[in-house]
Amino acid sequence: MFYSKPSIPKSPFKSFWMAGYECSDKLNAFGNRVDFLNITRHFDFIYEDYSLLRDFNITTVREGIRWSFVEKQPYKYDFSVVAEMIKAAKYCGIQQVWDLCHFGFPDDLTPLHPKFARRFAASCTAFLEFYRSINSSETLVITPINEVSFISWLGGEACGTAPYCNGFGWQVKYKLMKAYIEGVAALKSIDDNVMILSSEPLVNMVPPENATEEQIINATIQHQHQFQAMDILCGRVCPELNGDPDYLDIIGLNYYYNNQWISGTTNFLGWGDEPKDVRWRPLSSLVTEVYERYNKPLAITETSHPKEHRPNWITDITEQLANILNNNIPLTGVCIYPIIDRPDWDNLVTWHNSGLWDIQNVNGVLKRVLHEPFATALLQSQQKLNNFVKHQEPESVDSLWSFMPAYQNAQ
Repeated sequence: MFYSKPSIPKSPFKSFWMAGYECSDKLNAFGNRVDFLNITRHFDFIYEDYSLLRDFNITTVREGIRWSFVEKQPYKYDFSVVAEMIKAAKYCGIQQVWDLCHFGFPDDLTPLHPKFARRFAASCTAFLEFYRSINSSETLVITPINEVSFISWLGGEACGTAPYCNGFGWQVKYKLMKAYIEGVAALKSIDDNVMILSSEPLVNMVPPENATEEQIINATIQHQHQFQAMDILCGRVCPELNGDPDYLDIIGLNYYYNNQWISGTTNFLGWGDEPKDVRWRPLSSLVTEVYERYNKPLAITETSHPKEHRPNWITDITEQLANILNNNIPLTGVCIYPIIDRPDWDNLVTWHNSGLWDIQNVNGVLKRVLHEPFATALLQSQQKLNNFVKHQEPESVDSLWSFMPAYQNAQ
C-alpha cells in the first residue's frame, strides 16, 4: 500500500524544543548488551516522563525502537514495547521521532555481515507498516541509523562495540551507509509522508599550535570526514550505493562541549575558556558551513552538558541558535539529549548528570529530580527564542496536556 503525503507545515516538529530519551541497545566495550530504555526506567515511567515536559512546552521527543530487541530472530518482529510507547505518546499529545538503529544490532548481525543491509531495510519496512497500522496519516519523522560517523569509529577503529575492529572504520561506515540507503529507499517507496532526519556529530577539527603544513592538511582532512556519511546518502560519493539528495529531508547535528578537537591528539578546545582559543569556532559558524554544503533544513538533534555547567551551556547554545535564526538558516528545532539522565555505556554505575532531570535511587525507585538551575536557564532560553519559533507552538498547549493528572490511569 502507498500512503500519500498531505501538505505539511514549514517544520514537521510540534515543538521547536525537543526532548531525547537515551535509547541505545548497543554491545558495550565488554561485550555486554546495554538497554537504556529499561536502565533509566523510561519505559516504566513513560507517562510521567512525558508529563514532566509540560512546564517546558516540549511536545516532540526522540525515541528508539531498539532493533536488537525488536528482531530477536531474522525477519520476525516484536513491536509490542513500541506499541505501548506510541500509545503513551498519543494519550499525552506527544510527537515521537523514531531512531530505527541507535548503535545496537541484532545478536546475529554486525555492519560487516553480508546480509546486514537486507535485514535493515526489511526492518524499516516492517516498522513503517506497523506504525501505519496505528497512525495512518501523520507525518512520520525517522532517523534510520544514528551517528554513522561515530559508530563507525567506535566499532571499526576503537574496538568499543560490534564488530570490535581496528583499522576497519571506512568499511564499517560504507556498510552502514549501504544499509541506510536501502532502508530509506524502502521507506520512501511505500510512503511519501515519511521524512528522514539524519543525526550526525558536528565537529571542528583543528591543527595543533605552531602546526606544520602536514598537520594543517591532516586536520582539514579529518574535519571533512564528518561529511562522508551525508555525502554518501546524497549520492555525492560512492554513487554505486544509489544515494539521492531526496533521501535527506532534515540534517540533524549532534553538538556537545567536546566536539572541537585538536587533530592528532585526545585533547579538545575548551568551550568556556576566556578568551576563546583562536581555533575555536562558534556553533553558528559550523552550522552555516553545513547549510551551505547541503542547502537543507537543519536541526540540533542532540546537545547537553554534564554536571554544574548545564545552565551555562544551554545559555551559550541559545545565543548561537539566535544567530543561526537571524541569518535566515532554516533551523527547525533543538533537542536536549538526554532529557533524563543516563549512565555511562561501559560503566553503568557512573551517571553523567547531564539531563534536565537527574535520576536518584530512593529506596530502589529511580526518582526524577529536576536540576533547577538548568530548568531556569532553559525557560529563559525558550523566552529568548520565542519570537523565532511561535509558528511551531501548538495553538493550545494546555489542551495537549488535558490528561493531567489522570495519566496514571492509562498505564
